[in-house]
Amino acid sequence: MAQQSTIPAFCLEYWQNKAVEWGQATTLASQQDVCLHLQQLKDFLQQIFQKLQHMNTTAAIKTFPLVGQLLGRLCWNPCVVADEESQRTLLQCLWCLYSAEPQNAIELKANDWIQSMIRHLISDSETENNSFIQILGYTSEEYHSNVVKCMVSSLVTELRESCCNGIHMPKRFTPDRLHSLSVFCIPLVTCSEAAPLIEALLTCCESGSGETLSADFLKAVGTALLQKKIGLQETVIIGLWLRYLPSLENVTLHLIETVVSIPHFSPQEMESLINDSLLPKASARHPHIFMIVDTIFRNILLESDGNLLVQTLMQMFTRSLIQALLFGEAQDKPPLKAFFPHNPQPLLMALLKHPSDVPSQVWPQHLLCIVETLKVAVEDKDNGGSQRGLFENWFLLVHCGDWVDIAAQQLIASKAETSEALLWLLAFYHHPNNENQQRTKLLAAARKVCDHLKVLFSSTTLSLSHLQTSLDLAEANSEESGSKYLFNQLFLNFLLFSAGGQVIAKDVVHLMTHGNLLNGISAMLAGAEHRLNSYGLMDYKAHRTLKLLQEHLKRKA
Repeated sequence: MAQQSTIPAFCLEYWQNKAVEWGQATTLASQQDVCLHLQQLKDFLQQIFQKLQHMNTTAAIKTFPLVGQLLGRLCWNPCVVADEESQRTLLQCLWCLYSAEPQNAIELKANDWIQSMIRHLISDSETENNSFIQILGYTSEEYHSNVVKCMVSSLVTELRESCCNGIHMPKRFTPDRLHSLSVFCIPLVTCSEAAPLIEALLTCCESGSGETLSADFLKAVGTALLQKKIGLQETVIIGLWLRYLPSLENVTLHLIETVVSIPHFSPQEMESLINDSLLPKASARHPHIFMIVDTIFRNILLESDGNLLVQTLMQMFTRSLIQALLFGEAQDKPPLKAFFPHNPQPLLMALLKHPSDVPSQVWPQHLLCIVETLKVAVEDKDNGGSQRGLFENWFLLVHCGDWVDIAAQQLIASKAETSEALLWLLAFYHHPNNENQQRTKLLAAARKVCDHLKVLFSSTTLSLSHLQTSLDLAEANSEESGSKYLFNQLFLNFLLFSAGGQVIAKDVVHLMTHGNLLNGISAMLAGAEHRLNSYGLMDYKAHRTLKLLQEHLKRKA
């Protein structure tokens, strides 16, 4: 068996007979004969590969009826597979025979067989391949890693050579071949060794006729990223979102669901969650990504009747977006108008100016500027004008809700007469639609509550009975969640910043959460914590009251 003979340059039958003769190379004589013929076998496999890559599966099987049997037997021969070049060529031949969209029973059956061969070659299952791997002298993990790395390295090299300039694409990687390869790689997307191949596929240019890669492949990659089963470069992830919209939508929805389902995030934890999603950075580079993300935010906000946790998420997302714009490279900085094209420029600039960039003594004047500009933009819309314009400006105010929080604090803590402008800002924020004069009625009730709280603001000996008048008034005018949120915002600022608020804080919050508004209160406290930590407000009593209330809510949850 070990004597070399003259071999036809291209003879499937000869190598098929050899493969049958060798079996799984379990004897010393068969192992020696494999080694003796290995170089000629590699040359033959390369010839097969060159022919197969220009054929579809049906044509290949008709032309070379024995090719499947030969490749299958060689895949089970450890002495053949142990050679990296042979291993790589076998894998290339297999994926050439794979049909991304099988057209007949032959191609369907071939796909099933090829998938089983791939699972056999790359499986790290001890029970399936243990004896096979032991013959090679590998552990299961080493074998699995080596086979995948070999295949990945080969395909990545070819992909980069074919797709590097996006202009010339040899026949080897036509759009159909790229599509077929992407389908072939679906089982590999969660394999860490395959990450370079996944990245190489995702960075290949799309053809002029549309998406080249399989939608199932793009979906599988998006799911693996969402489940943190694969790590890819940031630019590759953003590229995936640009070419496959559902992956971007799923990431955004996952972020919202995470925040809403776990309401007791600290501002730091929520900020980390938002930045880890990569959405702010992607949005800063591509305004149309922001538009898609923001549309999802808006729809969820409207469907949830103004959920305060969603509003808080939108505010923190906007902060992260602005940070990404500030620290991004110069050429990557679109104008702010690209992100908010439907809002007046003066209002946009006033709201997007971060409170920490405005001296606290100037906050009242800046808030008045915001209110005047906002009123001009929306007030005539209340009288039958465009509802879209009204809500576009309301959504912008939600994005920049830090200024609304400061307005609520100013209303309660300021010694000046209650500001009609700031009350209007809070009422519009919590009740943008003035249908049936609901916002007008809310304004009147909010003024009475605010005036009453200002009278009590400096008192150090408070009891729950002192606030009963305001609490009853709020209850009588809180038919909708927006109204409840407004009154709760006033009460929380009173508890945090008044002289005697800490004494009655827990009792008041207990009453405030009576109407299933626990998550809303948590969101308001998160906003207050951010305000106290970020704007240089060194109010130690407010910090203590805040922590007291947060601990109380956690126990109630």
